[in-house]
Amino acid sequence: MLNNKQETKLVIITGMSGAGKTVAVQSFEDLGYYCVDNLPPALLPKFLELMKDSQNNIKNVALVMDLRGREFFDSLFEALDVLGEEDWLNEHILFLDAKDEELVTRYKETRRTHPLATEGLPLNGIHQERKILDELRGRAQRIIDTTDLKPRELREKILRAYTEDQQDIFSVHMVSFGYKYGIPIDADLLFDVRFLPNPHYVSHMQPLTGLNSEVSSYVFKWSDTQKFNEKVLELLQFMLPQYKKEGKSQLVIGIGCTGGQHRSVALAEYFAKQLSAHYITHVNHRDIDKRKGH
Repeated sequence: MLNNKQETKLVIITGMSGAGKTVAVQSFEDLGYYCVDNLPPALLPKFLELMKDSQNNIKNVALVMDLRGREFFDSLFEALDVLGEEDWLNEHILFLDAKDEELVTRYKETRRTHPLATEGLPLNGIHQERKILDELRGRAQRIIDTTDLKPRELREKILRAYTEDQQDIFSVHMVSFGYKYGIPIDADLLFDVRFLPNPHYVSHMQPLTGLNSEVSSYVFKWSDTQKFNEKVLELLQFMLPQYKKEGKSQLVIGIGCTGGQHRSVALAEYFAKQLSAHYITHVNHRDIDKRKGH
């Protein structure tokens, strides 16, 4: 069964030094987030314990993690793996980037030294930093290139992207179908249930569908069906938050049997009901009436 506990939203702000993380964290403060600047990744597990405290009502948190804490930076990926195991947490990585030439110009204007090139040229430090952050950039859910953005424009972009009432609504669409009529071309995930006992071979059930209680009871009474349901729900419990975090607005899940009338219909209804407590769900039985000639 999916977990219905209210999620805490955690945004990790990271990226290239000089790309605008200070403006970003100030923007999240304006949005009402509890913000921490330059939290060493090694302290993240302890910070999560404090967030999880039942007496803590903080629901939106933004953390800045960058190379100012580079002696702890090697532990960042371990800390990110810890985040992925917390089902009460909706984590999101915001990576700020800019072209090398623009970053050099910003360092010259502020007369600051790059944290990785305290005694050398800023460009050397920028190149080294890119190599270190390359894998982290690939794990980010949102990347903002600030090369051509003024601070005010970056702030407006962040406010638009993270304002609560503008968040994308994630929905799940369950589609039952028959393999004899072809698979749904818009399905993101497909599950083939033709290995389950088929009500079609029970004569009085042939004209019925998986919406009929007798048919669904027949489908669900087998141990193979029960094991399948348990494993699929466990898989979806892991995968759906990942798709949502990636930024998908909807996910289409196809459940297929031979004719799309009995087994796939019953199972699509079952999974939609299980997921509906946690997600907006829709059900479409594509081929339910095709054997009737409709």
